[in-house]
Amino acid sequence: MARELKVLDALDAAKTQWYHFTAVVIAGMGFFTDAYDLFSISLVTKLLGRIYYFNPSSKTPGSLPPNVSAAVNGVAFCGTLAGQLFFGWLGDKMGRKKVYGMTLMLMVISCIASGLSFGSTPKGVMATLCFFRFWLGFGIGGDYPLSATIMSEYANKRTRGAFIAAVFAMQGFGNLAGGIVSIVVSAAFKARFDAPAYKDEPAGSTVPQADYAWRVVLMFGAIPALLTYYWRMKMPKTARYTALVAKNAQQAASDMTQNLFQKDIYTAVNWLPKAETMNALEEMFRISRAQTLVALCGTIPGYWFTVFFIDIIGRFAIQLGGFFFMTAFMLGLAVPYHHWTTPGHHIGFVVMYAFTFFFANFGPNSTTFIVPAEIFPARLRSTCHGISAAAGKAGAIIGSFGFLYAAQSTDPKKTDAGYPPGIGVRNSLFVLAGCNVVGFFFTFLVPESKGKSLEELSGENEDEEVDEEVETSAAAADEYRSIPPA
Repeated sequence: MARELKVLDALDAAKTQWYHFTAVVIAGMGFFTDAYDLFSISLVTKLLGRIYYFNPSSKTPGSLPPNVSAAVNGVAFCGTLAGQLFFGWLGDKMGRKKVYGMTLMLMVISCIASGLSFGSTPKGVMATLCFFRFWLGFGIGGDYPLSATIMSEYANKRTRGAFIAAVFAMQGFGNLAGGIVSIVVSAAFKARFDAPAYKDEPAGSTVPQADYAWRVVLMFGAIPALLTYYWRMKMPKTARYTALVAKNAQQAASDMTQNLFQKDIYTAVNWLPKAETMNALEEMFRISRAQTLVALCGTIPGYWFTVFFIDIIGRFAIQLGGFFFMTAFMLGLAVPYHHWTTPGHHIGFVVMYAFTFFFANFGPNSTTFIVPAEIFPARLRSTCHGISAAAGKAGAIIGSFGFLYAAQSTDPKKTDAGYPPGIGVRNSLFVLAGCNVVGFFFTFLVPESKGKSLEELSGENEDEEVDEEVETSAAAADEYRSIPPA
């Protein structure tokens, strides 16, 4: 045991080198793809409703029925939860590297298949789309524990938090890429196939070619995953897994020497025009532009503030502050909600809303990814990170399915087609603020891992300490016996 720990001490003390940054990019591109795939569906669901659920007698464009909308938006989260648990366990059994390639290829295949969803009826298309998005989520789920574990085991203790945070921060660029691709695709289709607004010509407002637009957006997510696959397979096993789980200190030493509901919020505060005043591709373009702006101004800066400050101020302070300011901004949106929905005030609402995303990512969204990769022992690290991530994803599932219903107006005449009355957006924001308060107090149970080695945090260096104590005691006894009697 002492030999393995000496190898890991060297890893903890190693200077930051080029291979650290390479590992960030290789692991981070998986998260780039994850975020793109999970985020892009929210950009095309309005279009799916117009294409497959058009009602010529309705004064408003077609929309996905409640059960279909919940399934399309939430099924990938269900797959992600299952994948986090399964691949987290498998990563500890088979090793990180072997499983890493499996998750990526599953994502590539499912991503392409999602865009090729087939069927002769709307239900058939939605069913196949949901089927493939479940398996897409299953692959994405495996990326969470494996990427976090691999990066934590590669890094030294001085900059470990920043490197894990940098991997996670690639999600922000994935969100941004999703918005940009959707903007480009919708703008290109809109320019090539001009169409009237829905209120002027309901049937003609959605051109047949629009059915290709959402497929292109979804399938594009396979490209970064394919580009990353080769480099993932070239990565060596992490030294910590090799030394502590595989019990091969010599090989470990050798390895060390390589170098969602946002679109509904925007409509509620009148940032987006009413659906009937736009054609299908114009609506897709405006939704994509709005969500891209929030990602650019709130989401991405939050991730990178975490990268720069996590090894300076620590995990605990960032998580506590994140929950505190998320609560403050949620209440700042909810209390004067009617003020924000009046004409001329929607810009202020969007700024406040962007700040909640900033502090989510310069806060618990990042720290709850980083800390589980640090505090568990090597033999269980991937499994336990998968369980922790799955718990977070369970909350996302509740939010994905629940908010669609909860945010509906309390007035039955103002709900979306097929939805029962809900508690309204304002009260939903109060509920979210309450969840943040709960998270704030639970943060006091989280250990601070800044500046400590993984073995110190998990207690895996206790054997060495015991060995040293035994050796010291034995030496003292020998010395005592060597003293001649008086």
